Amino acid sequence: MTPVIVSAILAGVDKVEVVVAHDERATLRVGDVFLKIDADQARIDVEVEAMALAPIPTPEVLWRKPPVLAIAAVRGTALGRLGEPSPASPAAWAAAGAAVRKLHDAPLPPWPGRSLDTVAADLERECEWLVTNSVLPADLVTRNRQIAVAALKPRPPVFAHGDLQITHVFVEGDEVTGVIDWSEACQGDGLYDLASLTLGHEEHLDDVLAGYGTDVDVDVVHAWWSLRSLLAVRWLVEHGFDPSSPGCEFDVLRARM
Repeated sequence: MTPVIVSAILAGVDKVEVVVAHDERATLRVGDVFLKIDADQARIDVEVEAMALAPIPTPEVLWRKPPVLAIAAVRGTALGRLGEPSPASPAAWAAAGAAVRKLHDAPLPPWPGRSLDTVAADLERECEWLVTNSVLPADLVTRNRQIAVAALKPRPPVFAHGDLQITHVFVEGDEVTGVIDWSEACQGDGLYDLASLTLGHEEHLDDVLAGYGTDVDVDVVHAWWSLRSLLAVRWLVEHGFDPSSPGCEFDVLRARM
C-alpha cells in the first residue's frame, strides 16, 4: 500500500481492528473499510470475480492494489459465532437459507472446486494425524470418518460459496444484508455450504431448510459436519485457534457419537 492510500484510509480513524491474522492472510478493519491482505493473488482473483457473479448481496469492492483488497463493510451483524448462541431469529436463519438457494440456483462459476478424490485423500491423512498424535480418541475419529463417507458421493455441482461460516453471513432484522469472504467460491456441493452455515448450530438447520427448500439429504449435511470438522482440526491448532472450545469442532464431532 502506498503512503497516500494509507493516509486516506486512516484519516479520522482512531482504531485499527485485526479481524483475523495468520501466516496465510490477514484482514484488518479501518472504519468502514476492510483490508484483506493475501500473498496468494489467485484467492483474491476468485473472491473478486465470485462477488461480481453472485446473485445475492456481497460487499462493495472499493479498490485493489496487490496484495491488498479493500471492501466496504456490509450493514447488519453476523448471523452468529461458532460456540455461542445465535442472536438471530428463526426468520433470519430462513432468509439465509433462501439466499443460499438463490446462489445455488445461479449459473456455475467458470472454475471447478476440489475433486472428491482430493477431499478423500485429505480426510484419510487428517484422520491418521488425529489418531497418531492422540489429538482425539480413535473411536471418535473412526465413527466420524464412517459418517463422513456419505459426503464423498458425486452430486451435481452448484455455485458454492465454499466457506459459508456463520460469521460470513450478515443480517439486519430478518434480511440478509451481505455474504462475505468468497475466496473459496467454486463449483461445489451445495450441501457443504448448508453444513458450513449450520456447523455447531444444528438447532437452526430446520430454519435454514425452511428458506432453502426441503429437497435436501440431511444425512449428507450431517456427513459434511463430520468431514469439515475432521479436516479443520490440524489447521486450526497450527494457526492458533482452539477447536476444543465449547460448541466448536471437537463438540461437533462428539455429538455424532
